[in-house]
Amino acid sequence: MSEEILDLTEKLLHYNELFLKNYREGRETGVTQDFHGVIKPFADEVKAMNDKWNKAMKIWLSTANTQYLHLKQIDTTSAHIDQLSVQSFFPETSKSRFLNTHRAIEFILSEVEKEVKK
Repeated sequence: MSEEILDLTEKLLHYNELFLKNYREGRETGVTQDFHGVIKPFADEVKAMNDKWNKAMKIWLSTANTQYLHLKQIDTTSAHIDQLSVQSFFPETSKSRFLNTHRAIEFILSEVEKEVKK
C-alpha cells in the first residue's frame, strides 16, 4: 500500500510541476489551449491518478498514525489538483491564487511522502 501511495504521490507532484509550466507558458504567450484537444484529455488523465491517490490515502490514513495529515487535507488537496489541472491552461487565472494553490498542493504531497517513508 505505501509503495502505491509513494508512486501516486510522486506522479501528482510531477503533474503539479506541469501545472506551473502550463500556467507560465500561457501567461507568457497569452494563448489558451484547445479545450477538447489538450485541456480535457490532460485533466481526465490527472483526475484518474488523483482519484486513485485519494482512495489509497483514505485507506492508508485509517490505519496509519499520522500527526500532521488528516482526511480533510486529502480531500482539499484532491480538489485543488482537479482545479489546477484545468486552470493551469488559462492565462487569465489569478496569479496569486494559482501560486498559493500550487504551493499548498506541493506542501501536502511532500508531507505525505515524508509520512509514508517513516
